[in-house]
Amino acid sequence: MNESDDESEPADSTTATAPTTAETACFEAGIKFGTLYHQFAGTPVAPESAPSLARAMEASIENQPHCVDVTVDVRTDVLESELAGSAADYTELTGRFLEVEIVVNYEGREVVTQMAMEDGYPLMKVVSVSGRDADD
Repeated sequence: MNESDDESEPADSTTATAPTTAETACFEAGIKFGTLYHQFAGTPVAPESAPSLARAMEASIENQPHCVDVTVDVRTDVLESELAGSAADYTELTGRFLEVEIVVNYEGREVVTQMAMEDGYPLMKVVSVSGRDADD
């Protein structure tokens, strides 16, 4: 075998390390948000059905591993404004109608995340990470 056939990594490459517990907890929170948003985006929603839809979203995501708490607020004021000039009495659920907080606890690390509109786009962000362990 000559040097060009060697499949080992070049000497100057960096060595990958396992993610920390905090990083894994943040990843878990991201999975929950992706599921929540993409599972429910496009769902027909009206001001009258918004509270039951919010509870269904919470219950669905709380079933996932490491999920401690989910709070979903479907902003009925924004829904009503959207529907004011429309012949329809419902619209499709999008991020602009949602305020969401998800709390994940992974191996002693608690991650609080939120979603809110920013510059017309639903952004999900880590609000806080708390707890300590040996690998952080």
